[in-house]
Amino acid sequence: MPLRTLTGKHSDPRKGRGAGVNPEGRFEQVGREGYDDGWESAAQDEERALKTVVTDERAKSIIARNDSPDIPFTQSINPYQGCEHGCIYCYARPSHAYRNLSPGIDFETKIFAKINAPELLRKELSKPGYQCELIALGANTDPYQPAERSRGITRGILEVCAEFNQPVGIVTKNALVERDIDILGPMAAKGLAEVFVSVTTLDHELARRMEPRCTAPARRLQAVRALADAGIPAGVMVAPVVPFLNDHEIEAIVAAAAEHGAQRSAYILMRLPFEVKTLFREWLERNYPLKAAHVMSRVQAMRGGRDNDPEFGSRMRGDGEFAQILARRFAIACKKAGLNQARRGEGMQRDTSQFQVPGAVVQGRLF
Repeated sequence: MPLRTLTGKHSDPRKGRGAGVNPEGRFEQVGREGYDDGWESAAQDEERALKTVVTDERAKSIIARNDSPDIPFTQSINPYQGCEHGCIYCYARPSHAYRNLSPGIDFETKIFAKINAPELLRKELSKPGYQCELIALGANTDPYQPAERSRGITRGILEVCAEFNQPVGIVTKNALVERDIDILGPMAAKGLAEVFVSVTTLDHELARRMEPRCTAPARRLQAVRALADAGIPAGVMVAPVVPFLNDHEIEAIVAAAAEHGAQRSAYILMRLPFEVKTLFREWLERNYPLKAAHVMSRVQAMRGGRDNDPEFGSRMRGDGEFAQILARRFAIACKKAGLNQARRGEGMQRDTSQFQVPGAVVQGRLF
């Protein structure tokens, strides 16, 4: 079995990629170690040419369902698996292990595009037993990552949702969402669409290191403005919050969100499930060695002494005194900026009363 492109703790990271290592997934039974066989210079040249490979595939089903009590939706669609944005903290990275691929470099260079997603969605929405609930896009992969420019899968999904009056909620870090304002605008006018743009930091240097192939922070805020001006309810996700790296920016990000027309904002404390904890620690030591110990100490203080807390509820917000302070800070910032004014339970567009299978009403009138 050939060695991975990058292996080992000390592998040299590649420009424009988040992960610096490519560890085996937790389901693999064969381990690998870097070995100097005398061909180092040639191997390094090959490693530096890390290209993104997008593989088209035909999925068997497209709507994923969950019953997690701390997630505000039960249905989601992931048009892609893997994400070229390369966010080092991404909790979705471990999903690549199910393909015997690494949650590291593989996750951001080997992308799988579900080209039949719109076709499958139309079939699933047309089934007699389908119960209309909001469908979330962006739960486990960014629906507007670079591959979307050529594949247009997300746009196809939105076209189907508009046809059925199926409500959607989108989370993205890419200004490409502006392309679909022509679909989202009319849907929003019916109360069927809302978009959250994730703004992790306003510091372009931190963003470049932490989420290397995402749209720049200032450009994301411009996208929020474009969405709001088009009448599309827009929000900003301050996610993830990383102690000692971006937690001091909460108030500034919330204020900037309001200035650009956002109506809502939410935050999530950084999660480090499975392989992500190893990837993040390596990235942290490489990029911010003087802060690394402080960051992880505070993470553990908010995670019950662990790198990660998988428990429902606390996994999103953390636990303990520091987590409580963070929650209060965020609430005060939102109140000051005039965000989250809707009553609890409102905001996310969930009007399911307009759902209709195309042709069903006309067919009913024939009898």
